[in-house]
Amino acid sequence: MDENLLIPKVHDIDEEITEVSLRPKLLNDYIGQTKVKESMKIYIEAAKKRGEALDHVLLYGPPGLGKTTLSNIIANELGSNIKITSGPAIERPGDLAALLTNLQENDVLFIDEIHRMNKSIEEILYPALEDFCLDIIIGKGPTAKSIRLDLPKFTLVGATTRVGSLSTPLRDRFGIVSKLELYSNEDLKTIVKRSSAILGIDIDDKAALEIAKRSRGTPRIANRLLKRVRDYAAVLGDGELSLDITKLALDRLDIDDLGLDNTDRKILETIIYKYSGKAVGVETLAATINEEVETIEDVYEPYLMQIGFLARTPRGRIVTPVGYEHLGIKYEG
Repeated sequence: MDENLLIPKVHDIDEEITEVSLRPKLLNDYIGQTKVKESMKIYIEAAKKRGEALDHVLLYGPPGLGKTTLSNIIANELGSNIKITSGPAIERPGDLAALLTNLQENDVLFIDEIHRMNKSIEEILYPALEDFCLDIIIGKGPTAKSIRLDLPKFTLVGATTRVGSLSTPLRDRFGIVSKLELYSNEDLKTIVKRSSAILGIDIDDKAALEIAKRSRGTPRIANRLLKRVRDYAAVLGDGELSLDITKLALDRLDIDDLGLDNTDRKILETIIYKYSGKAVGVETLAATINEEVETIEDVYEPYLMQIGFLARTPRGRIVTPVGYEHLGIKYEG
């Protein structure tokens, strides 16, 4: 028997532990999103003073901005337990009923990707959110009967990248709705410095700012780039993250000065070269570059539109003159 089969893969666990440890635990440690943070402080303090559960919270915004982190912080600030699940994981009404009946008073239930939850499960969730009770039908046919179970007061924190996909009745049941915006370079620089201190990495201010500039306004990408630059510094340098080694590493990773990677450039170049710069539908674009429509809409488009390289029109997506200039292509609009 191969002995390697008996040895657990410890490095995967280490990576997971590191990722968790990089997440701040309290609002005071949470960097950026000042507006959301200040509002949340007030709501949490008010709920604690009244001794009640916090009103239900909906967090939305592009992936990697800290929705999951913020939900854990809410639970920590309230001094409550948190149960974590995701919309696609709740397949049957019984799964949701099991989750809700196991909650304690003032607990937090976090549902990630809540827009992907089944509509029949949403129907069960409505009375749970409003009246803190659960209506269950037992049996079939003439012998079927409805039982109402009382639930403890709890807080639902829903996270979604597509707030428009949520049904109106579900969206209306959230008392606190917060949008997470892309981070500024200064906030990302602070996050990179904090993460490097936790990971024991020696990094200078210029290198931290360089990583921040190329992180597409997203802390998750900033932390990922920090780890990859650390690898280059360990092998090609002396372990210290200087500006030169950081630029070298990021250039080798094909990430340009504004954080655009190969897929971003492929999206822009496909519209310019294959469709002569004319408007292209997102489904056509996805098929051409071999990506999922949802991936383009959730991951790539928000940033390209934020920096003004891509624009949506009724007929499809077009590249702006600024996008042409960045790619070094003459604009002939």
